[in-house]
This record gives sequence, structure tokens and C-alpha cells, in this order.
Amino acid sequence: MRSQPIRLAVVAPASNADPEKVLRGVERLRALGHTIKLMPHVLTQAWPYFAATPEQRLEDLHAAFMDPEIDAVICIRGGYGSNYLLEGLDLDLLRRHRKPFIGYSDHTAIGTWMLDQSGVPVLHGPMVAADFSRGDGVDLLSFAAALGGEAYRLGNESGLRTLQAGTARGLLYGGCLSLLTASLGTAFAAQTEGKLLFLEDLGEKPYQIDRMLRQMKLAGKFEGVTGIIFGEMLDCASPGAPADLTERVILTVMEWLPGPIAYGLRSGHVSRSNVTLPMGVEAELIADSEIAELRVGARAGIYQEEQ
Repeated sequence: MRSQPIRLAVVAPASNADPEKVLRGVERLRALGHTIKLMPHVLTQAWPYFAATPEQRLEDLHAAFMDPEIDAVICIRGGYGSNYLLEGLDLDLLRRHRKPFIGYSDHTAIGTWMLDQSGVPVLHGPMVAADFSRGDGVDLLSFAAALGGEAYRLGNESGLRTLQAGTARGLLYGGCLSLLTASLGTAFAAQTEGKLLFLEDLGEKPYQIDRMLRQMKLAGKFEGVTGIIFGEMLDCASPGAPADLTERVILTVMEWLPGPIAYGLRSGHVSRSNVTLPMGVEAELIADSEIAELRVGARAGIYQEEQ
């Protein structure tokens, strides 16, 4: 296990961000003791909504992984555009220089591909401009534990509550539901089968969540799934509808699932205190009428010596 602080490379694989938010987030990370390196195209902008050209964004990402002075790679924000990098990702390079990749939202596309194909430790967690720029944007305890490869527990204090009781174990895996759905039918589809699945999103109406879950099921992506943890599902409601409609829709469309279903974990698109989840790590979900708890296992060798 590696002690804090660490050396972080900041990248922008998708959209550009407000430079003031980027720099504010960088200062917060530095105040926590981390050393920060901004890759060349972090503060640039390319038409119409990208941080840079696909070639430039890919070059920054590869360079961050190859840099022996860097321990982990963190994104500035999501937005859109990381799917442009998929075909050019050098998987051999990632295997040789394996280090944690931190992000969520649009980065579900490259994060699941990296994890599935090269074993890169993917942390579904706070980003520089999106979260570290905000005073209450980050759950620091889970961020530190995930970066250190430590075991930890998440429960009611992180928003987690039970929708369907039960206990499940498995490899924690997932990300943004709309991105996972968008990958279906491509060579880069996420390998969700048999996992303890985490799903979250932002601003999707209940019927859209229903449709995406049905699409995942029809594509066979729920085969062997042991349990499901949903995120906060921020702004996923219909005006004038019951406040719990999204939860009721989930229970209806997932009624066939024998394992537990939990809801509300603040990781990804959240209102505050973004929780970090290490994907590909053994975890256990315990959900009953009293509590819902996610026990995240330790990950040995999260930092690999440069080859």
C-alpha cells in the first residue's frame, strides 16, 4: 500500500472546463499535499465542445501514463468526447505503465475499456473542475482510501439505502448508465456480466432509466449480476410526479433480480461529497430494512513499478 500524498497528472479526455474551476480544483488538491502536473491541453478548447483534438487528448493521456514521475491520472470533468479516444488507446502502453485513472460521467467509456482490457485501476470518483473546485464537492475519506488501496465501508452517511433486501458479493463495476448503454453493440461494450454493479446518471427521466435498464437486460448485460447499487440519480425525476417514482420504476423493471438493490450512493453525478469507488475490486453489499452498507475490499499493488 502506498502512503499519501501522491503525484497526479491532470488530463482532459473529453470536454473543456472553466479554467478558473480547474485551477481552483488544482489548488485544493495541492492543499491536500498532492503534487500536480497539468498536461498540455488541459486548459485549451477545440470546436465545438472538446478540450482539444482527439489526437491531442490521446497524446496527453498516453504521456500521463508513461511519465515515471506520475502516480495517478485524474480528469478535469466529463462532458463528451472520450469515445473518440477508444480506437487509439494503446493497451500495451497502459499495461506497462498501469496506474489509477480517476473520473466518471463520459469517462465511463474509456474507464471500463481500460479496466477490462489492461487492468488499469479505475476509480469512479471526483474530478478536478467538477468536484475539487467545490468546497463540499468531495468525500475525502473514500478518495484517500481508494488511492491507498485500503478497505472501507459506505452506508447511510453516503446516501445509501435499501430498495430490495439481500446480500451480494462480487467485483465492483459500472459507471454512468447512459454511457454503458451507449457502448452496447460496439467492440468497446462494458463487461458488466457477473459483477456487483454500480449504476448512476444525471437528468434522465424515469421512463428513460426504464428504457436503458431494459436495453441492458435485452443485451444480456445483467447475466449473473449479483446485486445493483444505484447512485444518487440527481435530477432524475419528472415534474409533478411522485418523488419516489424513479425508485419505483427501478424496482418494477428489475423485479426479476434475486439479489439486493440499493439506491442513493453519492458517487459520480451528485449534489455534494462525491464518493470514490474502486472498480474491479471485491466488494459486498448488505441491504436490509435497517441499513444498506457497501463494504469495499482492499486492492494490493494499486501502484505498479514502471517497466
